[in-house]
Amino acid sequence: MSDLLLSVQDASIAFNGKPVFEDMTFHIKDGERISLVGRNGAGKSTLMNIITGKIKVDTGERWQLAGVKIGYLEQDVVPKADQTVFDYVFDGIEAESEDEKTLYEYRVDMVCEPLSLDKTSQMTVLSGGQLRRAALARALVHEPEILLLDEPTNHLDLDVIEWLEDFLKSWRGALLIVSHDKKFLENVSNRVFWLDRGKIRVSPRGFAHFEEWSNELLEHERRELHNRAKFVEQESEWANRGVKARVKRNVARLARVRELREQLKKDQSSFRRVTRKIELPKLSSEISSKVVCEFKQVCKSFDDKIILDHFNFRVMRGDRIGLLGKNGTGKTTFLKLMLGYEDPDKGTVKLAKNLEVGYFDQKRGDLDPDKSLIRNLLPDGGDHIEVMGKMRHVRGYLKQFLFDPGRADDKVMTLSGGQKNRLMLAKILANPGNILVLDEPTNDLDMETMEMLEDIICNYDGTLFIVSHDRDFLDQTVTQILAFEGQGEVEHIIGGYSDYLEFRNKQKKVEAKPIPKKEEKPVQVKEKTAKPTKLTYKDKYALENLPKEIEKLDVEIAELTKQLADPNFYQTDPKAFNKAAEKLERKKRDKDDKEIQYLEIEERVEANG
Repeated sequence: MSDLLLSVQDASIAFNGKPVFEDMTFHIKDGERISLVGRNGAGKSTLMNIITGKIKVDTGERWQLAGVKIGYLEQDVVPKADQTVFDYVFDGIEAESEDEKTLYEYRVDMVCEPLSLDKTSQMTVLSGGQLRRAALARALVHEPEILLLDEPTNHLDLDVIEWLEDFLKSWRGALLIVSHDKKFLENVSNRVFWLDRGKIRVSPRGFAHFEEWSNELLEHERRELHNRAKFVEQESEWANRGVKARVKRNVARLARVRELREQLKKDQSSFRRVTRKIELPKLSSEISSKVVCEFKQVCKSFDDKIILDHFNFRVMRGDRIGLLGKNGTGKTTFLKLMLGYEDPDKGTVKLAKNLEVGYFDQKRGDLDPDKSLIRNLLPDGGDHIEVMGKMRHVRGYLKQFLFDPGRADDKVMTLSGGQKNRLMLAKILANPGNILVLDEPTNDLDMETMEMLEDIICNYDGTLFIVSHDRDFLDQTVTQILAFEGQGEVEHIIGGYSDYLEFRNKQKKVEAKPIPKKEEKPVQVKEKTAKPTKLTYKDKYALENLPKEIEKLDVEIAELTKQLADPNFYQTDPKAFNKAAEKLERKKRDKDDKEIQYLEIEERVEANG
């Protein structure tokens, strides 16, 4: 089979007279794992439908190698009555023999197990997230030569995302992936398609290099526009000095100046739109108490399921905490206990007074789909919204969140998933309160909106909680992790997701280390006690100096801990904060090592009598 699986040449397409793509050319080859990026509305879904053949191009040519199958991860799954997960995943596979059928059944098991899907369950009883997992399983099992994945990590736990990454790295065909999860794209892709203002720009490297590459292209465009502006200015000066209308050459040159000026205006406006970022005033909060919430010996369970077991934790003003864990491990219960919506079975939860909570619900329960964008922001009427104590015109405020002011009267039901999330953010961030809780805020957002959200959150000086499976987003926004491991086990790690991952990998190594059997060394112990080992000069020196070194480490650890407790430290210098956090962990490890060394030498001293 040829490496080239599909090709689109010089294609153009328009909807209702408005061009989506013009003179678009791209190729998909076997083994390519392509990251498809672009702002909401840039045409990502249209491009996928051109690849599948569902949408025909107006001009140009689309070519597909004979026999090549194209698979598409379905966004909306409509379950059939009496259809099991296995039936749905296996549906459409034609096995030519019993052995081939057995092989496909094995593939179904191989994919359903890590996705936590019970293949005997009825499709009609599955939740929205489970239906998405079933659609992903079906797409993977069918093994098309070209597989299109639209937000494959939505509703997946971190362990499953890591499994999916490994699975896709060994994919035998071609992949084209749309995802808000930057880390996922970095780990999987080896090429990028960037949809930018009706054009497709192709990078021969993966998403890990996208920011550097795209910034270079935009910088080159900025310089080109600057040079064109200078040229048009010079030509305009010539025109203003006056020309003889009867001289044909001069008349043509004047018309050319007007044409250049109009085209420059259009290109500059287009460039401003693509480089425009949402800018909001710094989000501030007011709360007098340093301690926002304190858990003391808190126990909470539902039937036989333990959520918290003698849990102790203190939330300080300005803390930025990421919550990790599979569904049902206790993240939501923790938040409800903290906010006073639920009571513990045992123990106490003390809350500070005057708490004002801004809550981003991933289910978008605060949005009324039958009302307009404006009426969702201003349910009581009016055309001005209070933003951090100042009145703003609602259409101007919506424009800051990249909404067209002319569409502010459209109903919410007409918005895409990403646009609804943006509207939810606009509603909450107008007055976020002194505690901001964001539950999966990055789902369906484009890269630019995610970067905007990161900037806003980094400037927020209140107490922050983020529930997310987006690893890069957590690394950029939080300074602590609470990992809910299940059955009441909660790990507290200083740092972001990368620090949690390092902690987890160390735990796995410790658990994997073999424990020596007792019968392997009974005689050796007697020999050691019978023949005491003489202390070396190095041991004597260590015995004398280790207490001083440990005491010095205690002072350094206390200083670093105090430094990291300052809520303004991260906001003013995130890099210095991360370095200090890493240094603190190193000092703690050094102290542990020296204490163990000291105890071992003391044991030898006792053995020597």
